[in-house]
Parts: sequence; C-alpha cells; structure tokens
Amino acid sequence: MTPGNIKGALLALLAMGLYSTHDVIIKLLGATYPALQILFFSALLSFPPIAVLLLRDPTQGTLRPRRPFWVGLRSSCIVISGIGGFYAFSTLPLAQVYSVLFAAPLLVTVLSVPLLGEKVGIHRALAVLAGLAGVLIVLRPGASELGLGHLAALAGATATAISAIAVRKLGRSERTVILILWPMIGNFLLTGVSLGFAYRPMEFADLALTGVIAILGLLAGFLLIMAYQAGEATNVAPMQYSQILWATAYGWFLFDERPDGATIAGAALIVASGLYILMRERRGASHLRPVTGARLHAEGVTAPRWTLLQRLLRDR
Repeated sequence: MTPGNIKGALLALLAMGLYSTHDVIIKLLGATYPALQILFFSALLSFPPIAVLLLRDPTQGTLRPRRPFWVGLRSSCIVISGIGGFYAFSTLPLAQVYSVLFAAPLLVTVLSVPLLGEKVGIHRALAVLAGLAGVLIVLRPGASELGLGHLAALAGATATAISAIAVRKLGRSERTVILILWPMIGNFLLTGVSLGFAYRPMEFADLALTGVIAILGLLAGFLLIMAYQAGEATNVAPMQYSQILWATAYGWFLFDERPDGATIAGAALIVASGLYILMRERRGASHLRPVTGARLHAEGVTAPRWTLLQRLLRDR
C-alpha cells in the first residue's frame, strides 16, 4: 500500500470515529428530547460555517434548479435520511442502526437498475442478495418486534441510496449552493414545524451538545475529503465499516449494549458483501460506484455539500 493510501485510510478511520461520536451524542440527547428537535438545533447551529462556505462559492447563477425534479428528490431524501438516522440512533442500539445503514450502498446497486437503466452482473447481484439477507438477520422480522426505530433506519438507508442515485442523474448540472440550500430549506421547514407538536425546553449544556453534533459533522467531512484526496477511493471507502467497531465499543461502555449473535452475523454479511462489491470496483468489473463515496453523496442535513469543501481545500 502506498503512503498516500495509508494516509487516506488513517484519515478516514479518524473521520468515522468522529461520525460515530456525533451519533453517540444524538443517542444521548434522544433519551430526553424529540429527535426532530435535536436535528433542528444541530442544523441551526451548523448554519454559520455553512453560510461562510456559501459566500465563498465563486459560481455565478440563480438559486433556481435547472433540474427541479431531481434536486427536489435529492433534497427530500436528504431530509428523510437525516430524520430517519437521528430517530434510529435515539431509540435503537448503535450496532443495529449501523448494520441497517450499511445496506445503503447495496440499495444503490438495486435501484440503479430501474432508475438508471444500468445492468448488474451475477457476482454483484449475489453480493447484494447476501447483504440484504444480512439486514433481515439483523432485523429478525417475526422473531423480534420491529419498532419505529427499525423503520426509521430502513427509511434512512433507502433515502440515502435514492439520494446517491439523484446525484448521478444531476452530475455537474447544478450549482453547489443549490445542492446545499434546498435540503437546508426543507429541513428547517419540516423540523421547525415539528417543534409546534413536540418540543421540550433544552438546558444550555444540552443545546451546546447540538452544536457539538454540527462541529463533529463538519470536521469529519473535512477529514473524509482529505482522505479521498490522499488515497484511492477503493482503499478509503472500506474504512466506513469501522463504525461497527466504534458502535460496539460506545454501546458497551456508555449504554450497556451488547450485540447479540444475530446482529453480529447480519453485520458481517452486510460488510462482506459491501467489501466484495468494492473489490469488483477496484478490478474495473463495475461501471457503477455504489460504495465509494456513499456518505459524501448523501450526507445528513447537518453537514454541507462536500464538493464545495473540496473546492475550498483545493484553492488553499
């Protein structure tokens, strides 16, 4: 492995650790406050640094999307993904949530057939089936009661996959500011309205923690961009699966969560299938990139669109 790939992998590991800490704070606050309230304030407190990035965007143009359907679909999916993830982390064991969310790249492969007209070979099709079987093992429908948290995690994974598909359809046709602004508007409208139905006054320390969520999301995003700049995507992307280790450690020490055999087996199947697809990508056997950069393509609404951050880093 080249020094660049080693650096990229280490940066990605650190980014995943920050993302996992970000998710742990969501879970801690979710025990006291509604998930949408946490999402609203973390997005609100992330707005100042995002606004600075937007003001530095040199691209000229209006705020009207050139392809409104795909921009609207992507924006809606990002909002749904954020809400689903926040709610799932606040109600379910961390390892279970990550196991389901790891299915997003597999869903990209499935959805690429009807939405993009792409073909999936027998090897990747079998890998996807194995990964989806892993999701069923984790969820154990019929053997254990499925709650709103499980549905939220599934909705988050599906929305993330559709958002990644929308990014492929959009290509470079839209300005970065549009890709940032429209999901933010949707998020503020939806989560803001929710405060009228479920709101609990927050102590200052808890409000500050929502700011920490925003800061961790930004820092992790910067590190992930630097990782992809330093190393090859197929060496950096597998580091996302290290989150299952973070989830196990955090869950064990902070929440007394111990993954059972079904969760471990299902997560292993999901990770193995994702890694197999990555290997196919590295060999050039696939024209679709469902795994590499998946978190960059469909990031939660508390973080900016990373292409703008990448441009600013390149211009330094």
